[in-house]
Amino acid sequence: MDVAPIDLQPFREGSERDRAEVAEALDAAGRTSGFFAVTGHGIDQSLLERMLDVTGAFFDLPIEEKMRYVVEDRVANRGYAPEGTEALAYSLGETDLPLDLFEAFNAGLELTEEQFTDPYFASARDRFFAANVWPSDEMSATWIQYWAAVDRLAMEIMSAAAMALGMPADYFAGFVDRSPSVIRANNYQRRSDASLAAPGQMRMGAHTDYGSITVLLADSVPGLQIRDDCGEWHDALPPNGGFLVNLGDLLAEWTNDRWRSTLHRVVPPPADQGGSFRRRSVAFFQQPNWDAVIKCLSTCTDADHPPRYAPVTSGEHLLAKLMGPRLLQPSEASPRRAVPAD
Repeated sequence: MDVAPIDLQPFREGSERDRAEVAEALDAAGRTSGFFAVTGHGIDQSLLERMLDVTGAFFDLPIEEKMRYVVEDRVANRGYAPEGTEALAYSLGETDLPLDLFEAFNAGLELTEEQFTDPYFASARDRFFAANVWPSDEMSATWIQYWAAVDRLAMEIMSAAAMALGMPADYFAGFVDRSPSVIRANNYQRRSDASLAAPGQMRMGAHTDYGSITVLLADSVPGLQIRDDCGEWHDALPPNGGFLVNLGDLLAEWTNDRWRSTLHRVVPPPADQGGSFRRRSVAFFQQPNWDAVIKCLSTCTDADHPPRYAPVTSGEHLLAKLMGPRLLQPSEASPRRAVPAD
């Protein structure tokens, strides 16, 4: 299964024909692997490197220090998650799984004073807009700068997606302008005193992503794999100086499965090879506004292709998927309820 390369520079700076060609490439990627490798994104390379470095520096802290940034309310989706506290495959409704071998740090939107009192944000603060917990000023400054850059990039990708689906280029803008998106940094590291992975244990278990798109910055270290229709797994590495992007559940539902939300996982390093095999990744999970109703686009349904999914709000879907891996219970949203056939 190929991960298609997509250069976004022609979409940002080119002619209408250039923009249409990028949209066509995105449509092809959505129909096949659901993954694509983005270059020409316009984000300074030094910011990407700084984001990985400052995040890696946090994960290098002693565990006692990192535990200070655990947020006990798992719904808040903020702060530090120690290794061995989640199992992502529970989001698919699986049970009795070994715990995943990653540690993570989450942060969301930094609310402005105006947003803090806005009823939309205030009514969902505990669920979707909880306060961030920052270990250092350097980390907060870097993450906030990175957030602004990658949020812009995600909006550009969604603009190309709208064109690819035969909708106006700004169609999705009103669905993601007050988004409960999250950045999750993951650290996969086999330390010298660690035992080998148990049979069937993953660095991150098989799952699909829950929102519209995921924009992933990562070390060029093997581990991430995507599954094809035959059940075979294929390695996926990020492009030099770029991002891996994959489509999430809600974009698949918007498109009536014209585009796919592809199953993926992170596998442990080979047991017969020594070394730490560290892999750092930073995922920007773009999530539609929590009150956005996701239902089949008019361009993705006809008499032969009726809507396959009942409408759902973004927030309802997110919470149902999110809590299973954290409470180690099958997620309530797995599988999503499809519209019954006539």
